[in-house]
Amino acid sequence: WLLGATVINVPADYPTIQAGLNATTEGDSVLVATGIYYENINWPAVNGIKLIGESEETTIIDGDSLASVIRFEDLDGIIDTTTVITGFTIQNGDAHGDYIYRFGGGIYCEYSSPTLENLTISNNSANYGGGICCWRANPNLKIITISGNSADYGGGVYICQWSSPTLENLTIENNSASSHGGGIYCDNFDPSFENITIIGNSAHYGGGIYCGLFDPSFENITIIGNSAHYGGGI
Repeated sequence: WLLGATVINVPADYPTIQAGLNATTEGDSVLVATGIYYENINWPAVNGIKLIGESEETTIIDGDSLASVIRFEDLDGIIDTTTVITGFTIQNGDAHGDYIYRFGGGIYCEYSSPTLENLTISNNSANYGGGICCWRANPNLKIITISGNSADYGGGVYICQWSSPTLENLTIENNSASSHGGGIYCDNFDPSFENITIIGNSAHYGGGIYCGLFDPSFENITIIGNSAHYGGGI
């Protein structure tokens, strides 16, 4: 934490997570108490915020099927991995709007590379990236369960356009895509996968993973029980 950083408590100091985030400066932490928070959060133009829930079992951000749950956009690339989201379930996001609002039902990262860890991302939907969408972004994704999400492309995760995220200790299960990439859709990026389980996902092309133009690194990957018309696993 930065010297002089502030700790903001939600709902004790601010009634909503969005209000707490809007009050931050670089290096501040927003601590969120147990509960369900019905919000569609637009991340502020501040790097280094730590958004910390009590636990993913007890602290839930629910998009109420209105829009993405959390969006990083129009931030000019200032968000790096010192920005952290941890200790939440992120659920019931919906991204089926015009253009950019079709991406990332749970979390959308555009030119933003936060650290996302100790999360459950479930029951979100989008045209592209039901659970998470990375667009020219290099986030660190660690210790995350991505389950029960749906999209046309990338039911669980959609990563493309010069993105090189790190994915470590993820479980990607029971997601679906009507077209490509039930678990993960990959195109135009160079990801690193380590200790990933991809199970029970489905799509028309690439039940587990659909691969376009990319150069991945795989280590300790389990791909099992996925289904598709073409390429059940990959």
